[in-house]
Amino acid sequence: MGEKTASTSTRTQAPRAVFASAGSPYFSTVLALMAVVVILSNIGAAKGVTFGSIVTDGGFFLFPLAYIIGDVISEVYGFKVARRAIVTTFALAAFSTACFWIMIHLPAAEWYDGQEALERTLGPVWLIVLASLLGFLVGQTLNSWVLVKMKERFGERGLVGRLMGSTGVGEFADTLIFCSIAATVIGITDMPTFINYVLVGFVYKTAVEFLFVPVTTLVIRWFKRREPSYAPGPQTAGTAS
Repeated sequence: MGEKTASTSTRTQAPRAVFASAGSPYFSTVLALMAVVVILSNIGAAKGVTFGSIVTDGGFFLFPLAYIIGDVISEVYGFKVARRAIVTTFALAAFSTACFWIMIHLPAAEWYDGQEALERTLGPVWLIVLASLLGFLVGQTLNSWVLVKMKERFGERGLVGRLMGSTGVGEFADTLIFCSIAATVIGITDMPTFINYVLVGFVYKTAVEFLFVPVTTLVIRWFKRREPSYAPGPQTAGTAS
């Protein structure tokens, strides 16, 4: 009887992954924010930027935010919802690029003198767009998958560990794909500069996410407390971290 009770208790205390329903205004808000961040970073990515010997692009300060938002969605709502958010953001970013192209090619009024500036600012560099979208799609999917698999293994425990682990995998895949396609577009033609570009991008994005882990965990806890459908059982309610 004692062994049976102990076995039952062990099963009761086993980690359990809990996720909220996506049918709430909170999810729609973070989805919209992710799409805006990705669209703006795609515009900025067409500009090569240097800080001394450091090589990056004009969207460098925005893109890590997309991964932080992705972590929130994956942790609170699960992989299926995160995948839907990634595909939706991908589609919206592609749609925005098509809209920019149409705006540029509409016949300009005689008195309009901003055509050149419009083309330079919003004109889609198709390889940059392709690089950004493919990097985002693969990187975010890997980031979400790793995070959710770790949560399924450990339950509510170890949030910081799964945020950091998933970030490393997702950001490396994203950066490598993006830089491999975009490098020549922004003027990188030699291997040492390319390696610099990849390493700086990966280290920077990963470092930003690591530095923001305390903020990300606070945001995730905020969502978990306010989502009516997020209800960890007794075995996990006190172990969120």
